[in-house]
Amino acid sequence: MKRLLVGAAAAGALLLASVAPASAIVGGAPDEGEHPYVGQLLFYVPDAQDPRFEDPGAWFNCTGTLIDADTVVTAGHCTYAVGDGGEATVDPLSGGTDVWFSVSEVPDYSMLPSSATFVPDGNAERYATWSRLLDRSRTWYEAESTFTHPEYVDSAFLLHDLGVVQLSEPIHLSEYATLPEADYLDRYYSKSAKQRALFESVGYGLEDSGPKSSFGGDTRRKADRRLISFDGAYGYRNIAVKFSHNDGGTCFGDSGGPTFDISTPELDEQNLIVAVTSFGMNYNCNASGSYRVDQPDDIAFLAQF
Repeated sequence: MKRLLVGAAAAGALLLASVAPASAIVGGAPDEGEHPYVGQLLFYVPDAQDPRFEDPGAWFNCTGTLIDADTVVTAGHCTYAVGDGGEATVDPLSGGTDVWFSVSEVPDYSMLPSSATFVPDGNAERYATWSRLLDRSRTWYEAESTFTHPEYVDSAFLLHDLGVVQLSEPIHLSEYATLPEADYLDRYYSKSAKQRALFESVGYGLEDSGPKSSFGGDTRRKADRRLISFDGAYGYRNIAVKFSHNDGGTCFGDSGGPTFDISTPELDEQNLIVAVTSFGMNYNCNASGSYRVDQPDDIAFLAQF
C-alpha cells in the first residue's frame, strides 16, 4: 500500500505486495503554500501490526484534500478499518475517529514521544499518549467519522479506492479543492488531447525509496505530470490511470493525495481533483497508479458529503 507506517521502514509494510498502496512525491518541488487545502493524515488502525510491538495496532500516514471546511477526500485504504477510541469499529467501512489532519506544510510531530519509548509492550500506552497529545494540538484536527466507498474491499483496494474523513471542527480557508463531473477524464482519451494535458500531484510522501532505504516525507511537495495511460494494474481499464514520473511522481505516503488538472490557467484556478494517489508498482517509486474520482459511483458516494 502507499500509506506509510509511521516510524518504521516503508519497505516493511510492502514485503508481500507486488502492487502496493502509495506514499510521497519523488522529485518534484516544495509546495510553498500553493495548495493550502492539501494536508497530511495521521491515523491508527487497531488491527494492523507494527512489527516493533507485541500487540496489534499501527499508525500510518496518508495525504488528503479539503473540498470544504470539514470534508477531506483521500484514498479508501486510508480510511478503511480506522479505529474509534483505539478499538475496531463494527463496520470497517465507516465510523472511525482515530484520524488527525494537518494542513501545515511541515506538520508538527514534536509533541509525540518516539515510538521507541514504548517498544515492545507499550502499544496501548502509545495510543493513549499520542491520541491525547494530538487532541490538544492546535495544528492537528481530529476526525468526527470516516467513510470508505461502500464497495471497497481491502484485498482488491484499487477497484474502489476512495474515502472521506469528516472533521470534528472546520478549517477555514480562502479556497478549497473541487470535484469533477462524471467521466471528466474521458476528454483526454485521444492522443492529441493527452499530449496537451498537464496535471499536478501533491503529497507528503517519501522523496526517494528503494528495497532497503528511503528518504524524505512529512513535507508537502508537488510535481507536474503527464497522463500516460488509462490502464491500471492487472488490466483494469478506466478505474486507475497512470501519470508520468519523468519530472516527479508519487511514492509511499502520498496515498490519497490529489492529482489536479492544470491543463489551462482556467482549470488551474478550479483546484479540480481528477484522481487520488492509489498504488505503486515497485519499491523504487518510479511507476504508480491513481484512482479516478470521476466515475459515476464515486461521484454518487462523494455527493452525500
